[in-house]
Amino acid sequence: MSLVVAAPMAIVELANAQLQQQAAAAAKKDGGGHELEDGAADADTSTTMGMSCKRSEQQQQLVESSSSYDYDYGALMKGVRHLSDSGITRLPDRYVLPVSDRPGVGLIAASSTAAAAGGVGRVKLPVVDLAGLRDPSQRAAVLATLDDACREYGFFQVCINYTHKSRATTTRTSRLHGGVSSSSTSTCACVRVSAGSRLLLTMATTPAELMRRAPGPGAQVVNHGVGSDVSGGMLDVARRFFELPLAERARHMSADVRAPVRYGTSFNQAKDAVLCWRDFLKLVCQPLREVVPRWPQQPADLRDVATGYAAASHALFMEVMEAALEALGIPAPAAGGGVLGELAALASHMMTVNCYPACPQPELTLGMPPHSDYGLLTFVLQDHVEGLQVLHAGRWLTVDPVPGSFVVNVGDHLEIYSNGRYKSVLHRVRVNSTRPRISVASFHSLPAERAIGPAPELVDDEAGNPRRYMDTDFATFLAYLASADGKNKTFLQSRKLPLHTSS
Repeated sequence: MSLVVAAPMAIVELANAQLQQQAAAAAKKDGGGHELEDGAADADTSTTMGMSCKRSEQQQQLVESSSSYDYDYGALMKGVRHLSDSGITRLPDRYVLPVSDRPGVGLIAASSTAAAAGGVGRVKLPVVDLAGLRDPSQRAAVLATLDDACREYGFFQVCINYTHKSRATTTRTSRLHGGVSSSSTSTCACVRVSAGSRLLLTMATTPAELMRRAPGPGAQVVNHGVGSDVSGGMLDVARRFFELPLAERARHMSADVRAPVRYGTSFNQAKDAVLCWRDFLKLVCQPLREVVPRWPQQPADLRDVATGYAAASHALFMEVMEAALEALGIPAPAAGGGVLGELAALASHMMTVNCYPACPQPELTLGMPPHSDYGLLTFVLQDHVEGLQVLHAGRWLTVDPVPGSFVVNVGDHLEIYSNGRYKSVLHRVRVNSTRPRISVASFHSLPAERAIGPAPELVDDEAGNPRRYMDTDFATFLAYLASADGKNKTFLQSRKLPLHTSS
């Protein structure tokens, strides 16, 4: 989902204005249906205790009513965290999938070889070694790994771990949505990437200092990385956001998909025939200096933490995208030119912070339905709880979570730009009955108004590589969503051109 006008880069949830407003209004009322003042959270102890009793009564009523599986739709729009916290023991009807769509149905049986290897229904994604990308003697081999992963899986994993430190002058720069400009000679890490390692890099400056010094659009960030304090801090503040009272979270409900901040539930709540067991917070991340003041003020450190994480995610995206273009065989342009130049000047970047609470009947529903992502690359940071599944060779495979790592997937834009060489594959999210799961997805692409088609370097009719996709832009995507459910990768399929073979 993506933008300054938040152009989504994963399949966007188009909000229903009336339902959003009703849910937000309901969240701000007490048990008697009266409006709560903004300062109600600071009421005296006796008032707070009284409200707590009313909430307990409401929760008991909700649990008792669960036997009918029937809930007011406006109540469901308050989100699944609200339902989970209420203590329900049965899944409301609106979350129950048809039998054919339920998790665990329709999987191709794993081979005996896979079973013997313990890999039934699970996958350890290919690992891209960023240290190797930075080593001229290893770069070609790492590019081959990246190329294979994007062709075969559409997914790979990036993990970073220190092996030793050395003095070096950093020279790689990337332009960050109007961020901070800096350059220096500093202690840099020599990194080694492998499954199970942790993400450890040192930020050039604290998030608060980054925002204080940001001079405006057109500046650059250097020496920037994703440290364990940054990635771990992002997961922690995300968890604390969803622990806020519903009334505080509901302040950010919006019917405007271009709003720089949106809180909501499900997948495409205005159109979902069956709701998904997910709540989300979407944050537009560019231009960073302009949008951050509109992000939530609670938790108190959310803006600082998310700012640092967004900046680090963008820098990592630029490095991986540069490698992907090289692996595709697209010549490096002159400084500031080509797709990389466009991304450096003005990229679209949005974060979706996801909460998947414990679910009373996880076998009946999904946290996210099968879908592909809209942009170039998506970087997913997840906690230790598994849930992400990738469709590969006809089977849904659960991705083993590796603490401190990024799961990276090819988006629709990159499949189109690569003229089908790289694959934007279906993925979904399962939920469980005992542990909540938090993830942060960062969607990166070109600006929303930019039309994207196959790279000219990858189209050659005489060589048997005809153009396979029509150009597309965000307006086309929104128009499609208005007429279809946006799931199961149908938008990307709608952009494919018929291939004519000579007889």
